[in-house]
Amino acid sequence: MIKKGMKGSMLLICLFSAVALQGCQSDENSGKTEIEIVQYKQEATSYFDNLEEEFNKTHDDIHLTIESPNDATTVMRTRFIREDYPDIIGIGGDINYSYYVDSDILMDISDYEGLKNIKQSYLDMDKSLEFVPEEGVYAVPYVDNAAGILYNKDIFEEHGWEIPTTWDEFTSLCEEIQAAGIQPLYFGFKDTWTCLAPWNAMAVDLAPADVCRQVNQGNTTFTEEYKEIAEKMLTLLDYGEKEAFAYGYNDACTAFANGEAAMYTIGSYAIPQILSTNPDMNIDSFVFPASNEADGNVLNSGIDLQFCVTADCQNKEAAYEVLDFLLEKENMQSYLDDQNAVPCEEGDFTLSPMLDGMTSYIEEGKMLDYQDHYYPSEMAVDAQIQTFLIRKDVDTFLNKFDSDWLRYNEDIISKVQKYEEEQGKES
Repeated sequence: MIKKGMKGSMLLICLFSAVALQGCQSDENSGKTEIEIVQYKQEATSYFDNLEEEFNKTHDDIHLTIESPNDATTVMRTRFIREDYPDIIGIGGDINYSYYVDSDILMDISDYEGLKNIKQSYLDMDKSLEFVPEEGVYAVPYVDNAAGILYNKDIFEEHGWEIPTTWDEFTSLCEEIQAAGIQPLYFGFKDTWTCLAPWNAMAVDLAPADVCRQVNQGNTTFTEEYKEIAEKMLTLLDYGEKEAFAYGYNDACTAFANGEAAMYTIGSYAIPQILSTNPDMNIDSFVFPASNEADGNVLNSGIDLQFCVTADCQNKEAAYEVLDFLLEKENMQSYLDDQNAVPCEEGDFTLSPMLDGMTSYIEEGKMLDYQDHYYPSEMAVDAQIQTFLIRKDVDTFLNKFDSDWLRYNEDIISKVQKYEEEQGKES
């Protein structure tokens, strides 16, 4: 049954038009159960093509098809409208997952045994994405990525620079790098989404992890919680390329690969792109030290890919067998090697040495999700941040953030407040 209360979102208009789910079907010609996955990580297409081939070689009763289309999110929405549901979808742990859970698109897979091997911190991340608490589990977190600072290890070692652990140490390092005639940072802010990389990495240190939920509950405002982040974003501009808004993501990756900056404010997901330009580059990483409390540093890390079974899949056992295959250690390690990712699964996996500076945070579970995973796409927060960085008006930016949040989240806020009232009555 489709839930009500989110008619303001174009996405949910699409979702609400779906009445029935088609689920898993058996191929009458082959006698095998057909399982289809549609997943959104197009950069991992080769990995999934190989995985599909290996699965079909080793399974006699199930035939697996994995699709990795361009703009997979749009493809999924279109198929939802047509009531043509894949058996499993591969998506990120972001606002789209929230919409799908809220609209009853996904199956409760609480009985899936593989969940026992998933780190609790990632299951908790998914729970925090629910607009209101739901019974059940609706995804198997697969891999995450880590965002902070990538740095040129050779340049650092040549100059004897140490990794900063506080904001003051970080800005002092940037000053020292500039004094040596080297550009400290590269941004590539022409592509608006890149503005979110330093924003998210600082937000986990400077704002409450549940700030979006608190705002929906009416307990705070973004003007109050995001001011320090906004001010420090402006400070960063002093240490980057002069025309930060003239160069995009590909330009930034290439420039960093060519040694044009000592550091790059981006996530681990950029490493394959950087290495495509300079395969021999000596890269390492560290957590963005946004506050002056070293002990308060937290790694910005979120679920980059997770698998969800759609709600009316008629052969849940076959779908679970596919999930088991995805989670096999050898397959997981292959994905980590291919994408420089971090496993959401417990186990003895080998991480890229380019994540060495973040490994202790990963092992300790000292991580918090990306703030933008809670932002509605209609708000275009990335574009808002870019505009703010160009105009440099903190108050106008934050006031607009608050007003737009109320505008685009009206139905969600009503849902949350209704839930809070019901909980209050029950208690």
